[in-house]
Amino acid sequence: MDRILVLVRHGQSDWNLKNLFTGWEDPDLTGKGVAEARAAGKSLKAHGLSFDLAFTSNLVRARHTLQLVLVELGTPDLETERDRALNERNYGVLCGLNKEDAIRKWGDEKVDLWRRSYDVRPPGGESLKDTVARVLPYYCQKILPAVLGGQRVIVAGHGNSLRALIMVLDGLTPDTIPELELATGIPLVYRLKPDSTVGSKEMLNPKCIPA
Repeated sequence: MDRILVLVRHGQSDWNLKNLFTGWEDPDLTGKGVAEARAAGKSLKAHGLSFDLAFTSNLVRARHTLQLVLVELGTPDLETERDRALNERNYGVLCGLNKEDAIRKWGDEKVDLWRRSYDVRPPGGESLKDTVARVLPYYCQKILPAVLGGQRVIVAGHGNSLRALIMVLDGLTPDTIPELELATGIPLVYRLKPDSTVGSKEMLNPKCIPA
């Protein structure tokens, strides 16, 4: 039984390119983001990975990334579950603002607190702790049982929704998780033990696809 779980952050979005806080806003991928998603799919294929089930958020940048990955794998019609539980963190008043403009408005210390702390919310938004609180039940109820049942699962998500999963998988703490950064379009391959703990973890670099 494989018990394979692959996490991949969406490719570069238009708002990533413009250095805007995105959150629950719904921009699509840039040309670079499309290329990143395709490269991720090619890398997974080159490593002999295929999937039985996919999960993604309701946001187009994650859905588009997943679809491009699945096309490269030759399984564009793979069974896929979409849910807002996997959406990016809601940045509240910061959504749509350029990060430099936000710093000028509220100050570097305040914006950094909203971005990097575990449990401090920007006004009208979510903290990382809030994001963890909605992602983990979905993981435990939907994703983990599929993986432990022997299905090979891929999850296309966002920087913060995936950090919530990695926090549990890697045993990170509220003190260490805020420092974790996820690159766009780089698959993380987990192989789980029968007790749901991690047996191995591998980051696939799409620039180093084996011959």
